Amino acid sequence: MENNFNMVAKTLFGFEELLAKELRQLGAQDVKVGVRNVSFVGDKGFMYKANLGLRTAIKILKPIKTFQLHHEDDLYKMVYKLPWEKYLKPTGTLAVDATVHSNVFKHSKYVALRTKDAIVDKFRDTTGKRPDVDLRFPDLKINVHIDRQRCTISLDSSGESLHQRGYKLATNIAPINEVLAAGMIMLSGWDGQSDFIDPMCGSGTILAEAAMIACNIPPNLMRKEFAFERWQDWDVDLFETIEASLLKKTRDFHYKIIGYDKAPSAVRKAKDNIKNAHLEDFVTIAHEDFFKTEKPTEGKLHMVFNPPYGERLEINMEQFYKAIGDTLKQSYPGTDAWLITSNLEALKHVGLRPSRKIKLFNGKLESRLVKYVMYEGSKKAKFNS
Repeated sequence: MENNFNMVAKTLFGFEELLAKELRQLGAQDVKVGVRNVSFVGDKGFMYKANLGLRTAIKILKPIKTFQLHHEDDLYKMVYKLPWEKYLKPTGTLAVDATVHSNVFKHSKYVALRTKDAIVDKFRDTTGKRPDVDLRFPDLKINVHIDRQRCTISLDSSGESLHQRGYKLATNIAPINEVLAAGMIMLSGWDGQSDFIDPMCGSGTILAEAAMIACNIPPNLMRKEFAFERWQDWDVDLFETIEASLLKKTRDFHYKIIGYDKAPSAVRKAKDNIKNAHLEDFVTIAHEDFFKTEKPTEGKLHMVFNPPYGERLEINMEQFYKAIGDTLKQSYPGTDAWLITSNLEALKHVGLRPSRKIKLFNGKLESRLVKYVMYEGSKKAKFNS
């Protein structure tokens, strides 16, 4: 157990409990929920597993030092003292990013610059050589987090945000983030035990995430690279063993996943992305206008979608959201319908009472994930039977 260390998984607002549950299911120890993050304990193999297998994580950080800052100079001095030779060669490359909530420091760029200076000066003073900055593909990506006077220096094991799964070849005007899509589907309670539809599927993100959840396929198998692959202790054999163990846990799926979009260009993009993700056996996409459709399957139907908000797509919101409600009422009995929107005013025109409302953020837009239950037959008949 001496090879275990602390890690922090960053996530989106509202997904903390989902991520904690995912971590426990993967086998993490000492899981603690924070705000937009969850801390946990594991070894190097588990760090690889977390990056490959977590659907609602944006980054996996490995903290290496936490200290108090009382003056501006403390940051440089404390970073300089760290044994950077353990993590980076003198001729290697690095990148630093910072998040700051502090009275001592006001600017994250300045914090990143001072951290970089301290590391570079340490190498120059001890070896006569210095690492270079490479913002795109560094050998070591360092994260600095300052909360009031507490500073934590972490190694970023993920690199690019984990929402960049690697299966998207093309996107539409207002694509949804893959982590947001996965979290919405998980919050909706879908477990792959019914048919699923996204009636406004855009570039197919919700469909792809739903298929991976249904089949228990690790979400990040298709990523080109994780940051830890450039670390000095990178263990390719261990990584491949972890990858194989996750793949053994995939499961069969016996229902349908259906996507509609009324834009032919969106349908083409969605089909390309689903094919690129090797999910075409599970997902069917058709060129359809949701408002002219009827429920395509018998039995229980689970619907999750991301309609336009009026932010980037210009439409008559009042009419559009009224049409959503009318279509659900008239054509989709036996359906649990979930949608996300930041247009809280437009939601009032759906004309249905949501049975759940969950606050989330789509980028910087405060949004609501809402659930509408469409009963088979009338609601009264449902309760009298």
